[in-house]
Amino acid sequence: MTETVKGPASYFPAIEKKYGRPIAEWQELIRSSPLTKHMELVGRLKAEFGMGHGHANALVAHTLAERRG
Repeated sequence: MTETVKGPASYFPAIEKKYGRPIAEWQELIRSSPLTKHMELVGRLKAEFGMGHGHANALVAHTLAERRG
């Protein structure tokens, strides 16, 4: 039985389809950014790449959680 993906990662298939880049590429962009605050990173994804707020927020939340983990 396949486990249902929950939380921010549940957005990943839609993000890849809509914006045409793999999640790993988006995460590397977030990790390599000089910005460190959640909403600054969300704002960058929205402004520079036209990403919707929900998708940007999910990517940033998931990526920043890795740092804390």
